[in-house]
Amino acid sequence: MIKFPGWGQRNNEGPPDLDQVMRDLSRKINTLFGKSGGANRPPNTPSAGSMNFPILPIVATVVLIWFGTGFYIVDQGSLGVVQRFGAFVDTTEPGPRWHFPYPIEKVDVVNMEQVRRLEVGYRSSGENSGGKTKQPREALMLTEDENIIDLQFAVQYNLKNAKDYLFNNRSTDNAVMSAAETAIREVVGKNKLDDLLQKGLQDTSERMQVILDGYKTGVKIISVSLQSAQPPEQVQEAFEDVNRANQDNQRQINEGQAYANDVIPKARGTASRLLAESAGYKLKIESEAKGNASRFDQILAQYIKAPEVTRQRLFLDAQEQILSSVSKVLVDQKAGNNMLYLPLDKIINANGAATPQQSQSLQSLNPPAVVTPDKAATNERSRDAFRSRDRESR
Repeated sequence: MIKFPGWGQRNNEGPPDLDQVMRDLSRKINTLFGKSGGANRPPNTPSAGSMNFPILPIVATVVLIWFGTGFYIVDQGSLGVVQRFGAFVDTTEPGPRWHFPYPIEKVDVVNMEQVRRLEVGYRSSGENSGGKTKQPREALMLTEDENIIDLQFAVQYNLKNAKDYLFNNRSTDNAVMSAAETAIREVVGKNKLDDLLQKGLQDTSERMQVILDGYKTGVKIISVSLQSAQPPEQVQEAFEDVNRANQDNQRQINEGQAYANDVIPKARGTASRLLAESAGYKLKIESEAKGNASRFDQILAQYIKAPEVTRQRLFLDAQEQILSSVSKVLVDQKAGNNMLYLPLDKIINANGAATPQQSQSLQSLNPPAVVTPDKAATNERSRDAFRSRDRESR
């Protein structure tokens, strides 16, 4: 400890003279460096009291260097967090900045745009190996239907508040992992195993962000990517059998639906056609019945006026309808040829309608009878007799 002479005597006289203090300090430094006066001092060497060590420039240089350590640069995408004696003071934007040097202030430069990745349920073995090491304690979760599912997912995040990141976190990765497990287990616990295997995770990043904002971690969740979702290895085969059975069931349902889509429209079309045909048939029958009734009423009115004439007219109409729908063969019995014994009706039916040449040949074989006046009168009398017998039979 360096003691300055005269300080004890001046306690009651006020502060010491600054020049005297500097001279005393210079003499003490010279003494420390072996430049004290004595018998061995070479001649013409100034005494210790007359030598002045350049302390002021040294102190000024040290102070300048100390102040120079306060300069720093904040990179693009980063923020500088200034702390004075450990307490938060301010955040600085990208660019060259200055702060009071250590130990008064210090600055932590935080990269805000760096995307950080956190793996839950597995750990990557290495960038080149591409292998994964499963973490069962993190990956195994219980679903709503009391089944166990093995989930592996990765969380990507960056920072949104530098102050909260530095002062409210002891380990950011642990905080993010805890929030991720909490959110994922909440989602898994509210869904069934089949839904998770088919649809995956939903609304997990929002839940994680709410949890982290509640802790004021200053972390922003970018994405949650599902790496693997499957049952545990011990029951993998059983679940695959169940999945195959479900797929077969769904396939049969789809085939049945396709068959129904093919048959039902055809059945509906057939039903519509039958309904239309039945409606047309009904209209036809009703119209025919009304027409027949109207014709019968008209015939009845005429029959009341002239019964004989009307009866004869009805008889002729009936004969016309009957004879117009059957095959007829006329044979001249008086000629005495053998055409009477030929089955002409069957020959005509077998060969179809007679061609003009066949008709001419038949006429040549069986020429038509010549009707004389006497024969005409005889035929007329025969018809009258036939009509009278018919009337008597009625």
